[in-house]
Amino acid sequence: MRNLITDVAGLKIGHATDLDLASGVTAILFDEPTVASVDVRGGGPGTRETDLLAPDSTVGAVHAITLSGGSAFGTDATTGVMGWLAEQGIGFPIGDARVPLVPGCVLFDLLNGGDKAWGRFSPYRELGYAAAAAAGDDFALGTVGAGTGASTAILKGGLGSASVVSGAGHVVGAVVAVNAVGSVNVGRGPHFWAAPFERDGEFGGLGLPSPLPAPSMTPKMKGVDTGANTTIAVVATDAALTKAQCKRLAMMAHDGLARAIWPVHSMLDGDTIFVAATGHRPLADPVLDMTWLGVAAVDALARACARGVYEATSLPFAEAKPAWRDRWPEHWRR
Repeated sequence: MRNLITDVAGLKIGHATDLDLASGVTAILFDEPTVASVDVRGGGPGTRETDLLAPDSTVGAVHAITLSGGSAFGTDATTGVMGWLAEQGIGFPIGDARVPLVPGCVLFDLLNGGDKAWGRFSPYRELGYAAAAAAGDDFALGTVGAGTGASTAILKGGLGSASVVSGAGHVVGAVVAVNAVGSVNVGRGPHFWAAPFERDGEFGGLGLPSPLPAPSMTPKMKGVDTGANTTIAVVATDAALTKAQCKRLAMMAHDGLARAIWPVHSMLDGDTIFVAATGHRPLADPVLDMTWLGVAAVDALARACARGVYEATSLPFAEAKPAWRDRWPEHWRR
């Protein structure tokens, strides 16, 4: 296992990163049309083609999912992913036509110091195409892809991933771009809220602080502009699920964000989670196995959030937020 979402059989990940722009795109490509659904909990989401993921919609499967920076401009990244898929002859058949089905969502990174003076058309369509073309089994974490321009309340955000085997034997993985109004760290220290889930020192091995700080009714937050944040993620499993089961698993997976980020799901976020099921392994018990899938999804997503911040590097601008490794270099390790 790579401890990446690509441990789930049937998918690949690609990034396109532009440090001058201080933004990027991450594309999740499926080997075959794949059952998926979505659940949105934040108050300011930016999404595309999510209606077709409803359990009662006609289309049964999708070909890719796109995560992008750029706020609403970033929805163009989906067009680029569609273009690459169309060149490969991939798409939903309608007569002689083939239409690639690619839902996506975006995060806000327009005020992070990068050069956003792109003229009439944004660069996200080309970035989406490049991300799809780069898809493979191994991919970088931190300040890459959709996590390039991300930030949290006190630190640079980033792109994280993790995987786990559920109690029923299914592989579950997550990839997430952490751009939260809240923080993945406890107070202003190096400890991660997701510490109880950590495996093999993957984000520093520090555990939780002792004693824990007293609860605050006014936790540290990044900003006050609606939609200027948002954590976006894809959770995947090799289980064979229906769209309704994917929807339920997406709802359960949001607990992973709640275990890793504080506060979360605010009116200042657009927190969105897709779930995709590649169908390589059936459920032995539809009720019990779904419970174990939910447990695994929370585990993988919480850890992925912490890894995204832990692996991030600062943007090359004077006022850029510090990376975790810059603040606590004595604790950072591969």
